[in-house]
Amino acid sequence: MSEIKKAIQIYEDFRKLISINEFKVSEYKEINYGLQFSIQKLGWSGIVRVYQNKQEKVKVDFSQLDESEYSRFIKSLSEGNSDPSSKEVSSTIPNDLTLPIIGSDESGKGDYFGSLVIACIYIDEKILSQLTLLNVRDSKLLSDTKILEIAKDIRKICQDKFVIVEISAERYNQIYAKLENEKKSLNDLLAWAHAKAIEELLSKVQCRIAIIDQFADEKLLLEKLQEQGKKLNIIQAYRAESHIAVAAASILARDRFINKLNNLGNQYNTKLPKGSSSAVVTVARQLVEKNGREILEKVVKLHFKTTKEVLG
Repeated sequence: MSEIKKAIQIYEDFRKLISINEFKVSEYKEINYGLQFSIQKLGWSGIVRVYQNKQEKVKVDFSQLDESEYSRFIKSLSEGNSDPSSKEVSSTIPNDLTLPIIGSDESGKGDYFGSLVIACIYIDEKILSQLTLLNVRDSKLLSDTKILEIAKDIRKICQDKFVIVEISAERYNQIYAKLENEKKSLNDLLAWAHAKAIEELLSKVQCRIAIIDQFADEKLLLEKLQEQGKKLNIIQAYRAESHIAVAAASILARDRFINKLNNLGNQYNTKLPKGSSSAVVTVARQLVEKNGREILEKVVKLHFKTTKEVLG
């Protein structure tokens, strides 16, 4: 099979895979050494390229995607494999896990505007049956309207058996600057926030298993957990949102993020866009023109490369 035929086959396989997850995929157009196409969903868009490298191997290039959760999801479908259709998703979540279980997930990590939110939730047999009826699934597969609707039901079902930790953009920037001085990374912040949420939830419930989407070495999270948390069996899995406990946590986290982002925008009479697209740059520049560059410290995550575009 010629290289261009291989590239087209990869495109067709990827198109089928991504369409199942409610993304729209454009027709491809040929470029030097390959082809490219766009992906869209709910106002977000990104470009993916398939090309032949110097070793004459066909590769999928995600470098044109932003840092949003949609981009992260798309990359996860074919990461490390030029043929997404043949990718076997690796996971350390056993099929025979017993309840109760704590699921923990974050939202806002890939959004330039707004806070970082971590939610964790306790699920037993009774809660599981009710969440199953709600068709709870990964928040990245749901529209904002659906997220707000389902989150309300999840809170009602779980009552006080969930915890949400929100770090405002201003506080986030302060913590991140401190971490940089200590030669640490965003993963340290995520580990601390997940640990804080889990510890608070463990003060309300008894549980021995927690599932979290894999973002760092397990040791980093264990270092942040206090006495109660260290008794947990921590499972950090690739695409952990496939488990209903983590999916429910992702919905609660995204619900809080969306509401807080809207409130933040209302403070400045501006609708703040999600993600880190060109629309984000435009709005951020408008805010700087009206309020001065110091406004960015209060509304965005400064370490994003988007900041250079805004101020450039």
